[in-house]
Amino acid sequence: MKSFFANFKGDLMGGITAGIVALPLALAFGVSSGMGPSAGLYGAIFISFFAAIFGGTNTQISGPTAPMTAVSMVVIAGIVAANDGSLEKAIPSILIVFLLAGLLQIGLGLIGIGKYIRYIPYPVVSGFMTAIGVIILVTQILPAIGYYPQEDEDFVNKFKPMAEEIILDNILKEEAGEGILVLEDFRETIKRAGAITEEDMLKEAQTLAKTDASGVVGSIKVLPRAINNINWLELILALSTIVIIYGFKRITTLIPSALVALIVVSGVGYGFGLDYRPIEQIPSSFPTPNLSIFTEFKMSSVTPYVFTALTLALLGAIDSLLTSVVADNMTKTKHKPNKELVGQGIGNSIAAIFGGIPGAGATIRTVVNINSGGKTKLSGMIAGILLLIILLALGPVASQIPAAVLAGILVTVGIGVMDYKGLKAIPSLPKDLNIGPVKFSSEVIIMLVVLILSSTWNLVYAVGVGLVIASLMFMKKMGDLTAERSDVKALIKEEGWEDEVDFPNFLKEEVFIKHLKGPLFFGSTSEFQQLADQIPRTASTVIIRMGRMEYMDQSGLYTLEDILIDLRKSDITVLFVDVLKQPRYMMERVDIIPDLIPEKHIFENFEECLRWIKENVKDKYNKIET
Repeated sequence: MKSFFANFKGDLMGGITAGIVALPLALAFGVSSGMGPSAGLYGAIFISFFAAIFGGTNTQISGPTAPMTAVSMVVIAGIVAANDGSLEKAIPSILIVFLLAGLLQIGLGLIGIGKYIRYIPYPVVSGFMTAIGVIILVTQILPAIGYYPQEDEDFVNKFKPMAEEIILDNILKEEAGEGILVLEDFRETIKRAGAITEEDMLKEAQTLAKTDASGVVGSIKVLPRAINNINWLELILALSTIVIIYGFKRITTLIPSALVALIVVSGVGYGFGLDYRPIEQIPSSFPTPNLSIFTEFKMSSVTPYVFTALTLALLGAIDSLLTSVVADNMTKTKHKPNKELVGQGIGNSIAAIFGGIPGAGATIRTVVNINSGGKTKLSGMIAGILLLIILLALGPVASQIPAAVLAGILVTVGIGVMDYKGLKAIPSLPKDLNIGPVKFSSEVIIMLVVLILSSTWNLVYAVGVGLVIASLMFMKKMGDLTAERSDVKALIKEEGWEDEVDFPNFLKEEVFIKHLKGPLFFGSTSEFQQLADQIPRTASTVIIRMGRMEYMDQSGLYTLEDILIDLRKSDITVLFVDVLKQPRYMMERVDIIPDLIPEKHIFENFEECLRWIKENVKDKYNKIET
């Protein structure tokens, strides 16, 4: 306990400073996610506190982050759409997905995945992070100019016919679920259809309008209409926020510029009684567990999002461990990756139960904590406690913050989160992939594919596609590189090794020697499989020297087996020399040894093999040894 409080003053200052930095971002990420500012605050409170206690990085400050919020938006939007556009109905399923993501993170830590996270290809991470920036930036344009599609009467009216179809379809589904046959009792259908009100139609049409204008594609599609309906006050508030955030950094970095912008612009708007749009009401009471996630849980509504939950878990792991590396470099310490994943998982699980959005280790907040004196887990706990105090004491005040201010903050977050290092490197990356007559950089292609698919289609699937492409390209590169450095090609004339100098000249037409240098694997089998065709017709014996073939994969194994079968059919004897452990094990597993190559035809060195050759191979051309 004494060591826990050994750096109390530094941890207190670090925690308070990090908590202050986290406040505007937590509110903004909550609003951006679609669950409201309170969900962002709850996530920041519980993740910061519990990830600090159970995590493996002493100075880590955790909470909602841009990447985690962007993926959360996908989950929330999808489940809300499946629940007739009602966030209230969707909340149990949404929080179950978040809880599952936390539990998966705990599982990843327990099975030791933490040390492998660093193997995620950089182009995938770069494309994803830039896409996160694009998504946040583009989707915040509409609220920054004060345009909300669901409130545009002309725009909403376009969706009323579709809304009517959806409502009628839902009635038919309800009747089918109740066992009512429409053709036999159409009066019930007519009765329920007649109960549809204009308010029901409007609500459904507003949901469709909001959904249609969501995401990058939707926001761009509706942008011309939004520009014609700009709310100039909201735009001025958003621009003022952006200017203060960037301008105040030039004055000092001791005070978070986002917090300064939040206080100044909100204060001016509220103090002068401006007619702006405030954020949703923030409750000022202690957060309570949302037990509906257990009582109203439906497996059918969550099953489609299991992969998304895993993506959230992996993304949170990557985000957190990258921040842990930054913290290590600053503090000259060493974090425990698997313990950190367990801590993050516990934090996200508890946050989900209390209605918070998921988060991860936050680089900026962690750096601020360290620079302010934080050295132990206490700093992260203090940051969470400070946010809880702000929630309890200033909830009604925070509810008066203009929505445009948070949109302005998120615009700067979107600009800042893009991977400019990766973008700047595009022109200089080697062009190692031929597509027709044009050469491209495989890493640039991966990055752009992930960036475009993430921005316009689906974040989760885009990462999966990026990983598959990166893996395939990596295998091709390794195959080409290994093939260049190895020699498993089937050549009629090969340079002999030093111990073959004394090989009898009169047997050189009878015996063909094949040297395998380097691994025999899928990248080199296409040329090796021509071996049977390359052997001179005069040869009755083939020596395959394996002393420099340290590895054989399944593709290489079956290629070798096919070749040996072809050689046996041609009555050619095959001898192995110096078979290494791994290749021998592989060949024994499929009975190449001893079915095709008996033990008596396997030699430890070339000298033994040569002795056997002299005793058993006769010169059918009657040449005299010279």
